[in-house]
Amino acid sequence: MSPEILVTGGTGVLGRQIVERLGSAGAGVRVMSHSGKPGTLRGDLLTGEGVERAVRGVDTIVHCATSPFRKPTQVDVGGTGHLLRAAARAGVSHCVYISIVGIDRASYPYYRIKLDTERVVEDSPVPHTILRATQFYDLILTAMRFMDRLPVMPLPFGFLGQPIDSGEVADFMVELALSEPAGRVPDVGGPEVRPLEDAARTYLDVMGSRKRIVKLPFPGKTARAFRSGAITCPENRYGKIRWEEFLRADREANHGR
Repeated sequence: MSPEILVTGGTGVLGRQIVERLGSAGAGVRVMSHSGKPGTLRGDLLTGEGVERAVRGVDTIVHCATSPFRKPTQVDVGGTGHLLRAAARAGVSHCVYISIVGIDRASYPYYRIKLDTERVVEDSPVPHTILRATQFYDLILTAMRFMDRLPVMPLPFGFLGQPIDSGEVADFMVELALSEPAGRVPDVGGPEVRPLEDAARTYLDVMGSRKRIVKLPFPGKTARAFRSGAITCPENRYGKIRWEEFLRADREANHGR
């Protein structure tokens, strides 16, 4: 009998790909969304409304929902508490949670919230697996497109990153969801560790742009952590798809947008 799996945040960049892959693997999949979009179950992590119904009859939860800009503490930390208390009452046997590499090494506010959410997952009676991944290419591309609208491209000097293709993370998350709980598994990152300005140059080359990059010094503890490679895991280069390959594929798919 195939497992019944609930994906929170299943309409987002990562969650959508996880849903597709789980369906291809023959799992029963349901998606919880606060928006109640067609094909999803309405469940609000902020209030807990609908969560009990969403977890009923579920074997595994893949928890991708997050709210970095709107009430993140209440949604991520408090909402995960709502979700896992309901899951424990429903007899859910596994929660797979996606987190971020370096949240314990860089004092960025959202990272502290993710770290607190990890602790909620770890303290829950529901057996868990936690995977930390580096930043997704999709996020880096969104930032590049925004800065490309400006006369010059301003970038923080010396920030080191190791972004990864979100589809490769989705592959691993599905593997974890279909396996036994494993606690915190090794971090995963992309194939290249490089300064942000190098990634920007590659972006401009692929776009055929001659825009000038302006490197700005950023003071403070968080900036020092980013320059030191706090959000990278060079020992765990899980991803195979390189940034340039991702950019060229995206440009082809979007007709050179």
